[in-house]
Amino acid sequence: MITTSNFAKSGKHPDAVAISQGVPRFYRVKRYMPLAPPRSLLKAKDPELFDREYRKQLDSLDARQVAEELGPNAILLYWESFNVRCHRRLAAEWLEEKLGNVVPELGHERAESLPFSEQPSKWDAKPSTAQLPMTF
Repeated sequence: MITTSNFAKSGKHPDAVAISQGVPRFYRVKRYMPLAPPRSLLKAKDPELFDREYRKQLDSLDARQVAEELGPNAILLYWESFNVRCHRRLAAEWLEEKLGNVVPELGHERAESLPFSEQPSKWDAKPSTAQLPMTF
């Protein structure tokens, strides 16, 4: 079953697959760039714009081929904590819609995951001083 998580929790798992432009320095597992949003879109603080443009990116892909290339036990990783607005939930919702499979957050029931449109944005939260070092 494909699941989602973040680098801090699952970045060293052998089934981890980064779907991001940048990764932590410690990360040495698989990357899958077709699911990574472009840097220009990552800078957009407008969730509706992000949602619309990222969905266009997803819809240009073949979901069955993506799932095959990811592998049956892939853990899609990005930086954000669970239930903080993150494109990994959009990618998971897209896979669910196209393939009819449930894509939960690792360690959580699917019902615990807020839909992307309802997730609070990191831009609304207080800035955190603890960040993982990135490589691009």
